Order: sequence, then C-alpha cells, then structure tokens
Amino acid sequence: MGEIVLAAKVTHVPTMLLSEQPGKLQGCRQQAIDGHKEIMRRAREKGADTVIVLDTHWLVNAGFHINSNPVFKGRYTSHEFPHFIQNLDYAYRGDPELGDAIAARATEKGVHTLSHQVETLDLEYGTLVPMHFMQPGDMPIISIAAWCTVHSLQDSKTLGEAIREAVEASDRKVLLLASGSLSHKIWENELYAENNGTFTISREFNRQVDLRVLELWQQGDISTFLKMLPEYAQFCSGEGGMHDTAMLFGALGWDRYSGKGELIGEYFPSSGTGQANVVFPVI
Repeated sequence: MGEIVLAAKVTHVPTMLLSEQPGKLQGCRQQAIDGHKEIMRRAREKGADTVIVLDTHWLVNAGFHINSNPVFKGRYTSHEFPHFIQNLDYAYRGDPELGDAIAARATEKGVHTLSHQVETLDLEYGTLVPMHFMQPGDMPIISIAAWCTVHSLQDSKTLGEAIREAVEASDRKVLLLASGSLSHKIWENELYAENNGTFTISREFNRQVDLRVLELWQQGDISTFLKMLPEYAQFCSGEGGMHDTAMLFGALGWDRYSGKGELIGEYFPSSGTGQANVVFPVI
C-alpha cells in the first residue's frame, strides 16, 4: 500500500536561482534553498520514492491537468522573468501510471481531470525551481496544474483527496509539494525600484495576514484557516488562486487534519509577495 510520507507548502521564487550565482544577489535566498534541501532530506528519511508537485505556475483554463510524461528533459527560460531564469537545464523521470491513476480517481469523484503524456508539454518553474534544489535524482516526479482560473477551491480539495486515494492504491511513497507563495501581490512596476521590491512586501495587510496564517498552521488550527481560505486567496492575491493549498489540505484530510505545520527557515518577502517553506506531517 502506498502513502504520502511528507507534505509541504514551498516557495519557488526565481531569486533562489540567482542566489547561487556570482553577483549582487549571491546568497540572498540561502535559507529558502536550505529549506528545500531539508524537506527532501526528511522525505528520503521517510522512504519517499516519488514527488508530486502542485504547480501554481502551470495555468489552465478548463479542467484539471496532470503532466505525467515518462521523461522530462529540456532547457528552460522563464517568459515571465527571463532576466531571472535563463537556460535552466533539467532531466527527471516521470510516472505515467500514477499520473493516470490520479486523473481517473479524480474524474470518478466528479472532477474532470486529464493526465498527459505529451513530449512537448514542458514543466513550469513552480516545479523546476524546487526540483533544482531538492535534487530528486532517480525519484520520478509528477506535476499537477495549480493555477486554476475558472475552478472552485472545492474541486481542488476533491482533487487533493483523489491524489491521496490514488497514492494509497499504489506502491508509491510520495513527497507532496504545494509550490506557491502565501500572499502574492507583486509590486506595481513603477513602485518596484523605489521600494527595493526584490526584498520587500507590497502590502502590510498581506504581511499581517500571512503571519496569522503561519500562526494558525503552527498551532494546528487548520479548520479556522480553511474557513478563511477563499477570502485569503481573494484579498491577498493568493498565487494561482491558492488551488495548490486547497489540493494540499484535501490530500491531508481537510478540516479533519490534526497535524501542525512546521516553518522550515523563515518567512520572507520577495518582489512584493510573502514566501515560506512549511512542512506538514501526514496523519
């Protein structure tokens, strides 16, 4: 019987890549990078052999979609931030069988989901940045679209349930990652430079709500957080509508989840947004 051995909400800010390169930003995101490495260390310690990433940089406009190619290989430059992410080489294994099983289970539960094995369907940087630092090696990965423009959080919750059910019906030991920010109001272009935008948050309101959310997670008050999730996503511009977070907690049991989040490293602002790495034990 398979299981999700560890779950986490993780950052994927592009400046993490610049942080490892010579220049004025070298070292600026080291604690976030260290957080990624620690999460993978813990996952391997628990026997993880597969990674599922809920990617808020994969935008979809109808249905839910899974990239379950057998092989991922390429060189990535971000259309959004070509000055931050250029020529990022990657090569990973995939898991078509588990991807298909998740899609089938979600569809059975009433949430239309497609699993794709299309050679030209590339990965987005919500998957590529965490994998770059976590170094899955021979562990296969699956990427699930979590920038869902016309979808309900309830359906994303159901997809999360389907992920867990499909994993448990398999023989996989899964590290589940919700890859996305907390608040996500990027600085307005004309204000970015004057506010040192790379290292600041754009709204104090968003920072305060982010800190309260982290407090709720660390206290294990997930039911209260879930009650505020729709408004949090709306008023604090949650990345991808926070569908990654709904999927994550759907997989963990939603308001029945009794675990406590653990902040790995520090909460930090980036280009106006709020970022953190948070681990959730699977109960």
